Amino acid sequence: TILQQQFNRTGKAEHGSVALPAVMRSGSSGPETFNIGSMPSPQQQVMVGQMHRGHMPPLTSAQQALMGTINTSMHAVQQAQDDLSELDSLPPLGQDMASRVWVQNKVDESKHEIHSQVDAITAGTASVVNLTAGDPADTDYTAVGCAITTISSNLTEMSKGVKLLAALMDDEVGSGEDLLRAARTLAGAVSDLLKAVQPTSGEPRQTVLTAAGSIGQASGDLLRQIGENETDERFQDVLMSLAKAVANAAAMLVLKAKNVAQVAEDTVLQNRVIAAATQCALSTSQLVACAKVVSPTISSPVCQEQLIEAGKLVDRSVENCVRACQAATTDSELLKQVSAAASVVSQALHDLLQHVRQFASRGEPIGRYDQATDTIMCVTESIFSSMGDAGEMVRQARVLAQATSDLVNAMRSDAEAEIDMENSKKLLAAAKLLADSTARMVEAAKGAAANPENEDQQQRLREAAEGLRVATNAAAQNAIKKKIVNRLEVAAKQAAAAATQTIAASQNAAVSNKNPAAQQQLVQSCKAVADHIPQLVQGVRGSQAQAEDLSAQLALIISSQNFLQPGSKMVSSAKAAVPTVSDQAAAMQLSQCAKNLATSLAELRTASQKAHEACGPMEIDSALNTVQTLKNELQDAKMAAVESQLKPLPGETLEKCAQDLGSTSKAVGSSMAQLLTCAAQGNEHYTGVAARETAQALKTLAQAARGVAASTTDPTAAHAMLDSARDVMEGSAMLIQEAKQALIAPGDAERQQRLAQVAKAVSHSLNNCVNCLPGQKDVDVALKSIGESSKKLLVDSLPPSTKPFQEAQSELNQAAADLNQSAGEVVHATRGQSGELAAASGKFSDDFDEFLDAGIEMAGQAQTKEDQIQVIGNLKNISMASSKLLLAAKSLSVDPGAPNAKNLLAAAARAVTESINQLITLCTQQAPGQKECDNALRELETVKGMLDNPNEPVSDLSYFDCIESVMENSKVLGESMAGISQNAKTGDLPAQHTHDAITEAAQLMKEAVDDIMVTLNEAASEVGLVGGMVDAIAEAMSKLDEGTPPEPKGTFVDYQTTVVKYSKAIAVTAQEMMTKSVTNPEELGGLASQMTSDYGHLAFQGQMAAATAEPEEIGFQIRTRVQDLGHGCIFLVQKAGALQVCPTDSYTKRELIECARAVTEKVSLVLSALQAGNKGTQACITAATAVSGIIADLDTTIMFATAGTLNAENSETFADHRENILKTAKALVEDTKLLVSGAASTPDKLAQAAQSSAATITQLAEVVKLGAASLGSDDPETQVVLINAIKDVAKALSDLISATKGAASKPADDPSMYQLKGAAKVMVTNVTSLLKTVKAVEDEATRGTRALEATIECIKQELTVFQSKDVPEKTSSPEESIRMTKGITMATAKAVAAGNSCRQEDVIATANLSRKAVSDMLTACKQASFHPDVSDEVRTRALRFGTECTLGYLDLLEHVLVILQKPTPELKQQLAAFSKRVAGAVTELIQAAEAMKGTEWVDPEDPTVVAETELLGAAASIEAAAKKLEQLKPRAKPKQADETLDFEEQILEAAKSIAAATSALVKSASAAQRELVAQGKVGSIPANAADDGQWSQGLISAARMVAAATSSLCEAANASVQGHASEEKLISSAKQVAASTAQLLVACKVKADQDSEAMRRLQVMVTDAGGKILLLERAAGNAVKRASDNLVRAAQKAAFGKADDDDVVVKTKFVGGIAQIIAAQEEMLKKERELEEARKKLAQIRQQQYKFLPTELREDEG
Repeated sequence: TILQQQFNRTGKAEHGSVALPAVMRSGSSGPETFNIGSMPSPQQQVMVGQMHRGHMPPLTSAQQALMGTINTSMHAVQQAQDDLSELDSLPPLGQDMASRVWVQNKVDESKHEIHSQVDAITAGTASVVNLTAGDPADTDYTAVGCAITTISSNLTEMSKGVKLLAALMDDEVGSGEDLLRAARTLAGAVSDLLKAVQPTSGEPRQTVLTAAGSIGQASGDLLRQIGENETDERFQDVLMSLAKAVANAAAMLVLKAKNVAQVAEDTVLQNRVIAAATQCALSTSQLVACAKVVSPTISSPVCQEQLIEAGKLVDRSVENCVRACQAATTDSELLKQVSAAASVVSQALHDLLQHVRQFASRGEPIGRYDQATDTIMCVTESIFSSMGDAGEMVRQARVLAQATSDLVNAMRSDAEAEIDMENSKKLLAAAKLLADSTARMVEAAKGAAANPENEDQQQRLREAAEGLRVATNAAAQNAIKKKIVNRLEVAAKQAAAAATQTIAASQNAAVSNKNPAAQQQLVQSCKAVADHIPQLVQGVRGSQAQAEDLSAQLALIISSQNFLQPGSKMVSSAKAAVPTVSDQAAAMQLSQCAKNLATSLAELRTASQKAHEACGPMEIDSALNTVQTLKNELQDAKMAAVESQLKPLPGETLEKCAQDLGSTSKAVGSSMAQLLTCAAQGNEHYTGVAARETAQALKTLAQAARGVAASTTDPTAAHAMLDSARDVMEGSAMLIQEAKQALIAPGDAERQQRLAQVAKAVSHSLNNCVNCLPGQKDVDVALKSIGESSKKLLVDSLPPSTKPFQEAQSELNQAAADLNQSAGEVVHATRGQSGELAAASGKFSDDFDEFLDAGIEMAGQAQTKEDQIQVIGNLKNISMASSKLLLAAKSLSVDPGAPNAKNLLAAAARAVTESINQLITLCTQQAPGQKECDNALRELETVKGMLDNPNEPVSDLSYFDCIESVMENSKVLGESMAGISQNAKTGDLPAQHTHDAITEAAQLMKEAVDDIMVTLNEAASEVGLVGGMVDAIAEAMSKLDEGTPPEPKGTFVDYQTTVVKYSKAIAVTAQEMMTKSVTNPEELGGLASQMTSDYGHLAFQGQMAAATAEPEEIGFQIRTRVQDLGHGCIFLVQKAGALQVCPTDSYTKRELIECARAVTEKVSLVLSALQAGNKGTQACITAATAVSGIIADLDTTIMFATAGTLNAENSETFADHRENILKTAKALVEDTKLLVSGAASTPDKLAQAAQSSAATITQLAEVVKLGAASLGSDDPETQVVLINAIKDVAKALSDLISATKGAASKPADDPSMYQLKGAAKVMVTNVTSLLKTVKAVEDEATRGTRALEATIECIKQELTVFQSKDVPEKTSSPEESIRMTKGITMATAKAVAAGNSCRQEDVIATANLSRKAVSDMLTACKQASFHPDVSDEVRTRALRFGTECTLGYLDLLEHVLVILQKPTPELKQQLAAFSKRVAGAVTELIQAAEAMKGTEWVDPEDPTVVAETELLGAAASIEAAAKKLEQLKPRAKPKQADETLDFEEQILEAAKSIAAATSALVKSASAAQRELVAQGKVGSIPANAADDGQWSQGLISAARMVAAATSSLCEAANASVQGHASEEKLISSAKQVAASTAQLLVACKVKADQDSEAMRRLQVMVTDAGGKILLLERAAGNAVKRASDNLVRAAQKAAFGKADDDDVVVKTKFVGGIAQIIAAQEEMLKKERELEEARKKLAQIRQQQYKFLPTELREDEG
């Protein structure tokens, strides 16, 4: 085993060898027995393979990731080596100028890319060396992986460039094989490095350094092969000698440190000195290796950075060594030597780094004015930015004056030394100009100093500084310009290199990017940048090669500016993709490259702007040079074409070049038009821009023209194309020259005329050039042929026809069909190859000739001169339309992307068809209907082709206009087809045999029209086509203004109730639309439709309410506010439509939310108007709504109690709640009295009574629920008894409020008053029952009896409702009615058992079951009876037996009650007779329900399978909703309170927990379902099929309800945290989940084995779900004052306290700030006043309540 250098934290490392001596030792019989052949192999295997690995620690996760990166990189390197084994094959290239330029550009681009990639490889290598230098435990393996990824990805890309360059290189630079060999050497060196740095390699550090040095050597060789070794040999020699000087100095320091270690007495300190000295030596050797690596590419900033980083490591190690020596000894002499040696190292290091830094500024000197001009530019910028601070401006002015003084003196000195008198005068004149500007600036500075507050003086100083800046630019223009251009060259080169690196990083990250969309966007941006890099590289090369050439400088500036936009886009795409790249190394590489590119682009932007300013207006001259060069290139191409040596460039095809030429010709035309306009106006800047754009367009045109000529097989066409293109260039050069002259004299009419003439000539040349394209000439021939043929129509008269009329007509029809078809082929050919258009236009021309001849023949058949003239006129129209068609086809084939070109072509084709139809119509008068049918067939033939290309526009209509048009025309089409069919059969037609065919065709057509109407209606709804809805609302609004409304059939109160119902429905829908706008915008269409329907009902009911309201002002107000609500609904519906069109439009989303809020506000205004009509009845309606909510909440609580999950939160008992329940119940009695008396009193008193009763019943329900919970879940039946009692009270109160509303303001003898008294009596009875139940609930001897009494009373009340003549709001199926009778059967058996046992527990269970069974049966029976398909006889029969069944069951329960009071065997024996009566009634009821089914009813499918499917579907739905919740985040807030829980986080977490819990719950229910099937308790056998069906349907509906409720909860949570919905809605959603969850559990418990594992699991799930729902209710309750629980109040306080500091934007302006404070104080005082008034009102209410306390309550208190 070989022990290499280790990093031991205790400070001491040991070196030793135990294996080698054993290997070298001879055996006992001498050296000759030593087997050389066999021993080394196993020894080597043991040392390397087993012993070494055995002693290595296990790899960390970071090291494992690095191993993966290295393995991937080694594969990439191996692939690159394989690729470099052979040259790229290029197509044969010509020797014309364009080909040579293309080759040179490709060579330059390849060299640039290779250079930048080699830079990245060497920088990455140096980075690996630096990062792996220290303790492996401290190594950043991700950064190492990033560097290795950079090396391998750049090597992969470099191999492609090397292969291309090797194929392009000529022998002057070096052969391609030598280049490939150098690249392979570099790849091999990289492979060696990767092997050496593997965490498992165990290679000594020197191996890594050696491999790195080899990469540096190979990089230098490769750059020399391509002629890109910018760094001269001398610079590299100096760099390496300086690096070695650092190493020598470090060696001396190590020796001095060794002396210190020898005298150190403390072993620990001694070891520290040794370790520090060792580290110093290692970092120095590392610096030398790093210098060797990067020296060939030291021009790259990243390489310089790595060398500087290595230098910093040396610096730190020297400092550590000195500190260790100082701690180890006090010997001043030794320490002095160490310090001196360290100083030498530091100085050598400084020299090295200074040498590196100086490299960037190497080159030709800028000039002696450089420092002064830099100072002037910087200081003037400071003066500009210091406006407003006079003192600072004056200080900067002093510095400016000194700098300009220095510059003036330097210029005068140069002028005196100048030999050339002309130059001397220029220098002196510039110096004088600068001195004068300085004097003006000094005077302005004095003024600003004297008047520091005067803004005018500061402005004068600024203007003077600007003048001085201009003068400085003029004086030192050449020096500044050269410096700026040099800066731009460097910036452009660095930007191109950074872009190349980013592209390589993007390609490397593609494999591990988990977001395809982000990667695709990154790829697209990379392609755009890759297209711009060549122009940037060519710009740099051109500027460097021709330093004084303005055109070259301008080309660099333009290419730089064009590079910025795609570069910035790539930076954004790369940054967006980084988080989705799973490979950390690749992600880090991409991030670093994007950051470097962003920095380079910022520098490029600044440098290009400054260069553009400095180089001045030179676009026109540059454009002239460009156009002249293009002309020469085309001339050279013509010569090559004549010699048949013109070859297309790689990537060029005839079709591509033709298309480029066609589209570019338009760009040339538009830029020339702009050039003319700007030149005529004398605008030099914009003329230059237009000239530049013209030159760029002409460059593309010339390349395309050459490509067409090189690709075509027709030499004549090639020569014509090149000649016409050269003419365009020649004319364009003259045009630009004339434009330049016109700028000199903008108003010269003669120059303007010449300019126009030259432009006309250029336009003619451009048209000739386009006409040389393949296919264009053929179209021109066809046009010419049509023109020649049409001359036949110019004669005065035509000879009479010699053919029979039928023959002439037949020939004309056939020719018309052929021409029409040819026109369609022309249209189709424009989308294909150029040859297709040539063939189609030729065929069209031939068919036109035949059609013209047939038409002339038909004209000869005319009986009169007028008829003949009409035929000839139509033929002329067809000729004109045909010419327009060919012209449109020609235009479209030249530029397929031209705007409106396809529409024009389609219109031209339609014009041909229509003109043919007109002629045929004229010639076929004798056959009625014939012409219309022929015309229609031709039109159908024309438009049929459009359907083959649905993506191409054929009109200017919008999508919505199109849908409306198709819907309207579809209706017309259906009606028309019906008419055709009818008339074809009823007319006197000889072809009787066609009638059936006509009928069948008409039927098929009708079905097709119906299908398209259905599809369009769906499309209209999906995309937000809301015109119909808006019209419907507007129509409903208009009816409100009708003078005479229908005769009212009810009172104001009746209409008030329905208006409230529909108003609230609209408000709920508006709330839903706010929610769906955020979550599911596609559902807005259905909600808008619902709102439209509701408003239609509301408008009618509102009209009636307004008509019955007194006084009339109230009616007017109701009508007005309902109309205002209509306007709001229209706006909301329109916004919903707009949002469906563009679901991601945040602006429309905000508008929709505002409209929804406006609708909600207008609903409240409608309600307030109704309240003004009758405040008391409006309050009754509101109270009734509140009570309905309480009843629903109690139903949910009953289900939780039944499931055994209603538990108290602490150890409280029922006694803790009894008194509170009794007190609240008595308060409710008093409220009831006030409510009854309020019906005959004023509306205000009635309103107060209604509000008070609603508040009291709410409080009573809460305290009864708490009391029930305190009984404990061990006694669920008693809990249910108690909750049923309060539910009876709530239902009675609801009926009482309804009766009070109906009796309001009625006379005492009105029938409604009797109804009111009856409702009041029921109310008192139920409250009394509640009080008795509360008192008996803890008395085990009587509570069952009490429960049974309450149930009997409840059933009697239910029977009263059943027997009333009120029609139920909804209907149900007969199956539902039959299913509900099952409950009666079970309850009857339970009642008989309870009567026999007389156990209170059995009686309580019977009471609870009976109440629900009878209620469900009566409800289902009545709903089924009133189904529209049920006859009166069957309805009467069903209702009679429903009543009979209930009465029989009541008798049974009353008999059980008698038995409980006096249990005798005789009475118990009578139970059977009572149960038989009930059974008989049930049988009759079932038979009545069977009669409702009808004769076609069949049994449904196996219900157990349906239940299983629905349960799984519900679970999937809930999981989808939960996933949606996972993506939610609370809305952002400016300030968060960190001492309290975040309300919205509570909501989200609670909602997520509920979603998860309900998902698990439904899955458990599914498991319970399967278990029951397996046990045989549920099956499809006939014996219990009905039973199972009932149970399964209950389970199905419960599962559906859980899924739907959870989905609604998720949407409500989403909307709530984003501020689009109220917390009340969140609470109601949570309660709905609670209710549906309890129902699911009850459904599962019906048949389950209570001890089964599935059932126990289900019970746990429900408890979990219930608890989480309670949590959510509390979290949501933080924002509403409904819960009385202390914990909820505490959380509520936290939520409201937090809101105080939120969303306050403080204005910084003084006046605005004061105004804001005043407004805030005003708001605060207003709120305080409102609070005080509310407190007074509350005190008054309490005083009134205490004043009228009932006697019983006072006694109790006493």
